[in-house]
Amino acid sequence: MTAMARRRIVLAAGGTGGHMFPARALARELLARGQSPILVTDKRGGGFGPDLADQVPTYHIPAAGYAGTDVLAKAGSLLKLGLGYLGARGILRRVDPEAVVGFGGYAALPTCFAAAHKGIRLVLHEQNAVLGRANRVLAPRAQAIATSFPEVRGLRERDRAKLHRTGNPVRTSFVAVGRKPYAVADATGPLRLLVTGGSQGARVFNELIPEAVSRLPESMRLRLAVSQQVRGTDFQRVRELYAHTGADVELRSFFDDLPERLQNVHLVIARAGASTVTELAAAGRPAILVPYPFAADDHQGANAAAVADAGAGWLLRQDDATPETLAARLESLFADPARLTAAADAARRFTEPKSAARLAELVLGETNGAGNDTGRAAAREVAA
Repeated sequence: MTAMARRRIVLAAGGTGGHMFPARALARELLARGQSPILVTDKRGGGFGPDLADQVPTYHIPAAGYAGTDVLAKAGSLLKLGLGYLGARGILRRVDPEAVVGFGGYAALPTCFAAAHKGIRLVLHEQNAVLGRANRVLAPRAQAIATSFPEVRGLRERDRAKLHRTGNPVRTSFVAVGRKPYAVADATGPLRLLVTGGSQGARVFNELIPEAVSRLPESMRLRLAVSQQVRGTDFQRVRELYAHTGADVELRSFFDDLPERLQNVHLVIARAGASTVTELAAAGRPAILVPYPFAADDHQGANAAAVADAGAGWLLRQDDATPETLAARLESLFADPARLTAAADAARRFTEPKSAARLAELVLGETNGAGNDTGRAAAREVAA
């Protein structure tokens, strides 16, 4: 590809890893295709890290959410968004991109609005099974909406023809795990359980999981190997809860080696954020998903329900997650390796292994810009 063919593509993302991870994956894919990605983010978004710092120029603008009831806080947020919009207009004027890709969250709003007002092609990427509030506002102004799940709630009727299911790009290390066979538990070997609450942890797991483990039959507890992320300063208390279970337990505040840990795991207990769900699916690992009950528009509940409907895992609402109910679920699953294997296979089928490539093709106009039949059919089944 010649230098003249390089196209500038602005990626608008920030706030949390759930927005930044797919943006980073798209940046890598665009670089591999000889294109020129540019990141516009807020201070929380930072950048894509040192390995991409020299290849992806990064601009920072003010941004803030405006949810809540405090009038002064809302006024301050709107002021920041306004300043971010003016900053984004200046950036777009200087870099003159062919397209802007918004990854949701309030950090993307100023740049996406500026792109729409300047007549620049706008593509949105939605990571969850419910259209996020920022993307909901931007959807009428977008030319295409890339989705991660077969069905997406919260979309207006007139915007449904814009849907393209590209999947949610994930790190290649998770895809590599999914290419390997699922490690089926034998009749006497260890039963490996991984518990993670995502980047922020999940305090409810600190007591729930060890209490559930203590209720398992002794023969199962003695085979159990638990790796658990513990949020906060509860390490000693969690150790004490596990002390008399007989299980082999490892506690960490954060797993920076999650793909490696997933290699031989038989079952995962996790929240149901978009990144977590997509990574587990890419790795082909069955999971009990306990959605964060206060997530906006219950998008984690919708994510978990989609996984459960696909046969790739099990939804357990936090209100229903007692030590007794979780222990019963764990016992039934560990006693039935074939059921876990079937869920692992379903998880692999649920993911889109070439999601970064599919998203890049959509952004670069290499797919039909009028939308796709799969996206339209899925959207029609869900009320806006």
